[in-house]
Amino acid sequence: MHKAAKNRLIENDTLQIAIDALAKSIARWADKPDRIMTAIPELSFYRRDEPTQTASAMYEPSICLTTQGTKRVLLGDDIYVYDPRHFLITSVDLPTVVQIMEASPEKPFLGLILKLDQREISQLMVDSNLPPPRPHQSSRGMATGEVTVQLLTAFHRLIELLDEPRDIPILAPTIEREICYRLLVSDQGARLRQMASAGSQSRQIAKAIYWLKSNYAQPLHIDDLAAQVNMSTSTFHHHFRQVTAMSPLQYQKWLRLNEARRLMLAEDQDAATAAFEVGYESPSQFSREYSRLFGAPPLRDISGLRQIANSAQ
Repeated sequence: MHKAAKNRLIENDTLQIAIDALAKSIARWADKPDRIMTAIPELSFYRRDEPTQTASAMYEPSICLTTQGTKRVLLGDDIYVYDPRHFLITSVDLPTVVQIMEASPEKPFLGLILKLDQREISQLMVDSNLPPPRPHQSSRGMATGEVTVQLLTAFHRLIELLDEPRDIPILAPTIEREICYRLLVSDQGARLRQMASAGSQSRQIAKAIYWLKSNYAQPLHIDDLAAQVNMSTSTFHHHFRQVTAMSPLQYQKWLRLNEARRLMLAEDQDAATAAFEVGYESPSQFSREYSRLFGAPPLRDISGLRQIANSAQ
């Protein structure tokens, strides 16, 4: 065997050992099919014992890993698939459609999410003598990258802190800083640097997204929102779609419809009340757009969700 091929084989085995070790660490805490919050505020785990149907989900700025199973994320017309050898990174809040493709009771989907701190990334960029970023072709706020042993072992050490809660306030920020560094020097480092650079187009779009999330029930005036982030209307439209794969109006619509769904499901509001509360003036328009997004009119959709929840109990 050639030396290069032998080295690749060793690297592959070392990476698999790191993946397996991290899977065991997650499985200790993720002992039921659910999202599990942890004593480390930015860290949470996921477990699913079977493939899922497609569902709407908002991805915050974060890194997502899975050590078992495969997950597919749809952002507009783009498809991102991550598995034990690829992470998913998100640099702004993005509405998506998600589906777990591979999972079983014997080999459940095991994953983690670590929310990224933009201030920490900015500080690292200032404090560190980082190597030049690798070029990337897309301006999307979401991408997949290749996991490394160094990244996995840093996550492993972070999870180990859950056994020593008193150490978390001191040591967790240090390990999270290391994880940010590993991402900054990874194949997706340029994306993170854009997110954290003051005055960058990604930062300007992130500000617009923050406004939309805080004011989704208000009428949307694109010219005013573009002016808020110091862009012309046409430039704002172009860069917003580049980052999010949708228009500002589509983004607002997603926020409104998902909040209306939550109000009907969790707070038992009727469709007309929920529609009005999230900013719709026309119940018929609300019903049409709701059906288009969720595949069924509000009453039938909420009834189906409740039946699923009751059968799971």
